[in-house]
Amino acid sequence: MTPQNPAPTLRTYAFVDRMQPQCAAHIAATSPGDVPLAGMAELYIEMAPGNEVFRAADIALKAAGVRPALQIIEREFGLLEIHSEQQAEVLASGQAVLDELGLTEADRIRPTIASTQFITNVHPYQAQLLNKWRKGSMLMPGQSLFVMEVAPAAYISVAANEAEKAASITVIELRAVGRFGRMFLSGTESEVQTARDAAVAALEGMHGREDRR
Repeated sequence: MTPQNPAPTLRTYAFVDRMQPQCAAHIAATSPGDVPLAGMAELYIEMAPGNEVFRAADIALKAAGVRPALQIIEREFGLLEIHSEQQAEVLASGQAVLDELGLTEADRIRPTIASTQFITNVHPYQAQLLNKWRKGSMLMPGQSLFVMEVAPAAYISVAANEAEKAASITVIELRAVGRFGRMFLSGTESEVQTARDAAVAALEGMHGREDRR
């Protein structure tokens, strides 16, 4: 008897129109797939159950001229990132996934900001602790630091990209996998405040359904 698969859940469907240099560099340095470049468009698709991301990737890659930076399956969710020099290719690929799975963009979970922290004049010891595990740039003592936690996790990449568009900040770390996504940004107090406001506005402007999990 063939087991029945549960209906797939679209957790994240997040389009980035133009990747900023630091965000693109962070993905390139940490992803196992194709290396994206600044200026490319990209799309994040997060599915549950996690294995659904294999089908999503198959549909996306066959539908248009896109390349994958990552295909991650963890305990609960699966995450796919695709990118291209052409926004139209990314959008067509994403629409093909939605159509094949019988979903729309409105079926995605609306991002929720779980917490934010704004720290001015970072202490040298705290900077050293964060630098131990960061994969982006170094956090310098005396800078301001902004930390954001978002669910679903992949939306943090949209927040970081919009923050980098809006202000001259440094990307310390991005974590877009798991139940919560986190970003760590640093810079002068005024620039970090501007970046914070842009990140919050980007997430609050995204529609979707409530997460009932």
